[in-house]
Amino acid sequence: MKRALFYVAVLGLLLGGLVACDGGTFPPPPDPPDGVAAQVVDIVDGDTIKVSLEGELYTVRYIGIDAPETKDPKRPVEWMGPEASAANERLVGGETVYLEKDVSETDRYGRLLRYAYLADRTFVNAALVRQGYAVASSYPPDVKYQDLLRQAEREAREAERGLWSATPSPTSPAGGPLQA
Repeated sequence: MKRALFYVAVLGLLLGGLVACDGGTFPPPPDPPDGVAAQVVDIVDGDTIKVSLEGELYTVRYIGIDAPETKDPKRPVEWMGPEASAANERLVGGETVYLEKDVSETDRYGRLLRYAYLADRTFVNAALVRQGYAVASSYPPDVKYQDLLRQAEREAREAERGLWSATPSPTSPAGGPLQA
């Protein structure tokens, strides 16, 4: 019953053309995902979340994208890292996400590798790239939506969003964009 309602909602959104992301539209993946529902319980950073799935806690790494680091103990927090984490929080914090596997089950750190979608069919991986909070990164064999993610990155670059905006200089306000 829940799955049927989900697909009815997806169909309604598609017919209405309402896949919004950052004030514009972005095409969803070509086929509706047959994703597994999971509840987001924590945001790790801009490309990683923790979810409750069938009563178990899992760490999920979004496939095909890479966001600036904020948690690597060997490196300083990267520029736009906190903003990427905040964008991920705004997008999926406390939400139910639908997870789609590509080829690989997990990465070398034991994290599930997945594409993530919201109930309104927002493709989370692409939304973060399109908003400029992550870059498209290819990690074969998991490349099902790589062309779509590269398209999202081109759009962010052309619009100078996030990572593609002016970088701070040593004399600019802490972490802020350059003033003209």
